[in-house]
Amino acid sequence: MHVAIGLVVLVAAAVSLAALARRFGVSEPLVLTVAGVAASYIPHVPEVHPDPEIILLGLLPPLLYTAAIRTSLVDFRANAGTIMSLSVGLVLFSTFVVATVVWWLLPVPFVVAVALGAVVAPPDAVAATAVARRIGMPRRLVTILEDESMFNDATALVAVRTAIAASAGAVSVWRAGGDFLLAAGGGAVVGIVVAYVLAMLRRRITDPVLDTSLSFLAPFVAYLPAEELGASGVIAVVTCGMILGHGAPAWQSAASRIAERTNWRTIQFILESAVFLIIGLQMRAIIEGAWSSGLDHTTLVVAAFAVLLAVLLARPLWIFPWSLLSHRMKRSGAEEPLSHLAVVSWAGMRGVVTLAAVLLLPEDTPQLPVLKLLALIVVAGTLLLQGSSLPWLVRRLHLRGPSRAEDALQKANLLQQASSAGLAELDRWITPDTPVAVIESLRGRVAWQTNAAWERLGRAESELVTPTAEYRRLRLEMLRAERESVLRVRDSGGSDYVILQHVLDRLDLEESMIDRFDETEEETVEPLELASGAEGCVHLRDAPLVLEPSEPDECKECLAEGLSWVHLRMCLVCGHVACCESSVGNHATKHYEGTQHPVMRSVEPGEAWRWCYVDELLG
Repeated sequence: MHVAIGLVVLVAAAVSLAALARRFGVSEPLVLTVAGVAASYIPHVPEVHPDPEIILLGLLPPLLYTAAIRTSLVDFRANAGTIMSLSVGLVLFSTFVVATVVWWLLPVPFVVAVALGAVVAPPDAVAATAVARRIGMPRRLVTILEDESMFNDATALVAVRTAIAASAGAVSVWRAGGDFLLAAGGGAVVGIVVAYVLAMLRRRITDPVLDTSLSFLAPFVAYLPAEELGASGVIAVVTCGMILGHGAPAWQSAASRIAERTNWRTIQFILESAVFLIIGLQMRAIIEGAWSSGLDHTTLVVAAFAVLLAVLLARPLWIFPWSLLSHRMKRSGAEEPLSHLAVVSWAGMRGVVTLAAVLLLPEDTPQLPVLKLLALIVVAGTLLLQGSSLPWLVRRLHLRGPSRAEDALQKANLLQQASSAGLAELDRWITPDTPVAVIESLRGRVAWQTNAAWERLGRAESELVTPTAEYRRLRLEMLRAERESVLRVRDSGGSDYVILQHVLDRLDLEESMIDRFDETEEETVEPLELASGAEGCVHLRDAPLVLEPSEPDECKECLAEGLSWVHLRMCLVCGHVACCESSVGNHATKHYEGTQHPVMRSVEPGEAWRWCYVDELLG
């Protein structure tokens, strides 16, 4: 009972602190770690001594899996060289830099120093993701940091186990190299095999409950066999997760994908929050153990600062020379900007793997309490120094994260292409027996979805009420009234509960499908500089980027017909200004149909995108 109460209190406190951190825009790992340190000094708060097997088997696989299924396999391939240099080369480099410092300052064998170096070498995927997404880094940098943090865990854990075996005289240099290759290659093979076995099962499962249950097993089904075979369970989980995430649109039903995303995000949030709180709660006991270990206190303090400094410096000492060397070897392509290298070199927060790996050290390891303290100081120090200063560095270097306006433009463009494909397929499957009302309903639904995306590109909804905004507002009010009506029937006992639940589920599903624009979201006018597809479109290539309009900033056709418009577009051939497809008149499209002028440009404030009617491409 005491254990159960402790777990409930731990999770509740972790979730509450993480929610507060999100509310005030502060780094969640940092807040949770600091709170854990403070709580460890409160009387009657029990000491936390997590079992390493619980961390490695219960927390690490699901945390890696939930990051892997959301990782782009395409982006990983594009950045594979950089990711491998960080997750293998940098980890080994950091390991021996820290090992040299520890061996120099502390009375421990070199192999024990190497073990500690491997413990503190890998940055944490959880901490990197939490900080990178919150401050809005460029997407390529976020991809590199996330993928590096998933794969470097395997390098570090193999290095730790090899160093422990070497300290017992049970391994040679050649054996260590062979073990590393087996761990990496074997883990990838196990992950691929497990992924495709699970994919075959998923193709035959349509029940979201069964599919989600299978998803919960996936990280452990990949991790356990790999570890049993002497391969890397970490690489097996990451490989399996990336393959399943990449193939999910083809292998799972839509309901299963939605359920999986929601469930894994919840699991990730709870586990991440608990892990960083546990890191902080261990601090008091570890400090007291190291302080009473018999080591000179001055040496202990100097070693703590020296190890933290070595961890902070090893990363830029590897990244900058490696980037320069790799660019000269390739002799092609643009050199990585220094600002990007600076951010990547400073984004080295440690976390859950360091916590788990330090617990793997045997009890008879020389100066074990001191080594545990050094590992915890590296975790807390990197979270405090790098986690808190990284947003300032990104702003100082003027790095711009994903623009909401540019994202909306890409979404609208992609949805336009998908809608065109859907309408073409509709025309192909229409039969003489298909009711006209059904065809019109389907076309109207597609048009509504497409227009809703394009309307996001214009003025804020607080300035201009668009048709889709009105649809959302009115339909949500209708759904509220419909739900209240069903609940009155339920409360009066006038219908069977199963029937009531079915109707309520249908209402919930429709409400979840409505694109509920967050009207509290900050609206900023940002220039749109995207040129997606322009290279392959002769119309976009030949059309001017700007043109003086031939008439005022208004739709003359709408004024003549007594209509109102939503957004305005300008023809880049003749300068004619007309209303968009979301407007009742749809005069910009009608202008193209009447003149065959192929390219139009938005004339909304802050927008500079163009659209080719002929090729349906954005530029």
